[in-house]
Amino acid sequence: MKWSLKLGSVAGIGVYLHWTFILLIGFIFLTHLGAGETAGQALAGVGFILALFGCVVLHEFGHALTAKRYGVLTRDITLLPIGGVARLERIPEKPLQEFWVAIAGPAVNAMIAATIYAVLLLQGRTHELMEVHGMTDGFLPQLMWVNLFIGTFNLLPAFPMDGGRILRALLSSRVGRRRATAIAANIGQMMAILLGIIGFFYNPFLIFIAIFVYLGARAEAAQVEAEAALKGLQVRDAMMTRFRTLSAHDTLGMAVDELLAGSQQDFPVLESGRVLGVLRRNDLVKALMDGNRGVAVGDVMWREYRPVNDTDVLTPTLESMGKNEWATLPVMGGGRIVGLLTLENIGELIMVNAALGGKAAGLRPAV
Repeated sequence: MKWSLKLGSVAGIGVYLHWTFILLIGFIFLTHLGAGETAGQALAGVGFILALFGCVVLHEFGHALTAKRYGVLTRDITLLPIGGVARLERIPEKPLQEFWVAIAGPAVNAMIAATIYAVLLLQGRTHELMEVHGMTDGFLPQLMWVNLFIGTFNLLPAFPMDGGRILRALLSSRVGRRRATAIAANIGQMMAILLGIIGFFYNPFLIFIAIFVYLGARAEAAQVEAEAALKGLQVRDAMMTRFRTLSAHDTLGMAVDELLAGSQQDFPVLESGRVLGVLRRNDLVKALMDGNRGVAVGDVMWREYRPVNDTDVLTPTLESMGKNEWATLPVMGGGRIVGLLTLENIGELIMVNAALGGKAAGLRPAV
């Protein structure tokens, strides 16, 4: 995630701290000082927050390591002021696997709480659990209660939170993943609205969580709809077949003429029918800003592209494009370029497929 500082790596999973987390630490410190506490007490409050987010990291590793058992890798874990985010490469489609991945996070919080309780029991300090009233009370009792709260809160059936994913996993075996996602997303959005209303009157922080849940539910539902729309399709079904090409010896001025003449944004660069690279619009604009209109296209083009075959399965190709931030790829067939695969055209295919009720296989929208 952009604007994040890498803290380290565990089991091949990078752990990052988003810069906004620094603002949270400063806010906590100043809040304690504003309440008339000493600098030492303020630092103790910050220490508790750091310990709490350490538990959040363990929560996310619960998801990540469980997913790894099912062959799903985790790109990274990022700490944000509202919690942690583990970016899994994909969500397991088998309901039972998704269930265990989702429940693993709250289970970690329950284990932490149980461990703290055992420590307090051995020390004869369980009475302190009922004496926690503020941030200055016992460190371990506070940490136990907060872990119980985090685990319980995440079990709310508000998709895309853990409880929402558990709900989807349970529903998927009965109504299918697509319908289950729609149901879980609708419930998640309704709960987000409820959280927002509660937050408006009692705790503004809940409003931020409500926004995260609402947008997350909508995005997840859209992603599953897209996956359903693309299921069984090949790259040839989404590629552009009407496109213009450039030569490596053409000037950027000529590329500008092609850009303005149509709606195509990125241009494959060919020499004797062989693809040398892709001239992307952003690279073209950047070069023009440097006053390089007369420079050859070959000096500016993107060379680290990965061509795809027209018979490749579309869904994993789209996942690869998203992961690597590729907006356009040349499509090869029979040893020559036969099309361009763009995120825009894939989006058009999804729209057409949805309008036709999933019957768009074989159509090739051209731009």
